[in-house]
Amino acid sequence: MLRLSPITAKKLQRFREIKRGYYSLLIVLTLFFFSLLLELCINSKALIVKYDGAYYFPTYSAVRLGSDFGLQGSDANIPVNYRDLKVEFSETQNKNWVILPPIPYNAFENNAFNGILRPRPPSLEAMHLLGTDTTGRDILARLLYGFRTAIMFAVIFTFLVFVFGIVSGCLMGFFGGWTDLAGQRLIEIWSNIPFLFVVLIINSIVPSSLPVSTRIFILMIIMVAFSWMGLTYYMRTGTYREKARDYTAAAKVLGASSVRIIFKHILPNSIATVITFIPFTVVSGITAVTALDFLGFGLPPPTPSMGELLKQGVASLTIAPWIVASAFTSLVITLTLITFIGEAVREAFDPKKFTIYQ
Repeated sequence: MLRLSPITAKKLQRFREIKRGYYSLLIVLTLFFFSLLLELCINSKALIVKYDGAYYFPTYSAVRLGSDFGLQGSDANIPVNYRDLKVEFSETQNKNWVILPPIPYNAFENNAFNGILRPRPPSLEAMHLLGTDTTGRDILARLLYGFRTAIMFAVIFTFLVFVFGIVSGCLMGFFGGWTDLAGQRLIEIWSNIPFLFVVLIINSIVPSSLPVSTRIFILMIIMVAFSWMGLTYYMRTGTYREKARDYTAAAKVLGASSVRIIFKHILPNSIATVITFIPFTVVSGITAVTALDFLGFGLPPPTPSMGELLKQGVASLTIAPWIVASAFTSLVITLTLITFIGEAVREAFDPKKFTIYQ
């Protein structure tokens, strides 16, 4: 079992007592774990298909053609439209059947409205609960899949920022001297490079033929490269403070290596301050990628994102107000919940509280 120190246990107990942050954390975790199972709830693929006595599970299997389920003509050699397949099976009144997800649309599917790809208002009959965007894609599907993408992007972004910031801050504070001086000058020079211009330049030279995952990885590396500097100052200050304490000198006298002193002694005692920045770094990651998506320099299309929906909504505000309303509301709720978590973490891990045993 994981054994926590009494001080850490008090901090976690204090976090649970801050109900706004605690319940916000539960809501965000619930939404995130639900988003991992979105293919079972919002998807154009069927959950189960029974055909000629055999059972098929298309959701997590390879793409199936119409001929696999007895379709003839032009539908035989194209991917199955499971909504049409369900209607056909029900009309033939045989023993074949299809079970679809509650929302039978995916985040990339264009659905024509009266034969035209245009925005469709929310419709319970068509199961477009929040309507469709300018190209007929279901807004609820794109929002939920975009939420999953944004959270995973922001979590990985935060992890990388903390790794670079903590390592560089510890090295500068522990070794001092020329290491500290050179590190500070490099950070000052690097922080003066305009982030948005770099994104514009990289976006213009990265070929669109690259896989979407590769382009997302390039965007993340650029964002991390310009976001880790601020964290180094907090770690540098904390390392200087802990390095001057008696237990560090005793560890040196006993022959402990620099790596052991940093990771075994200094880092655990100075990291409490930077932990409070984790939720706010997640917020900054979501905000940054949403802003870049809105400007057209973020996640490559057709990746679902709230920023891309905001861009569509602003462009079609008078004819399809439900687009910007849905995207803006989702973004505000997400950022508000994570901000509440950050406030609770900051109060619970305040270094002025629980710093000594009672």
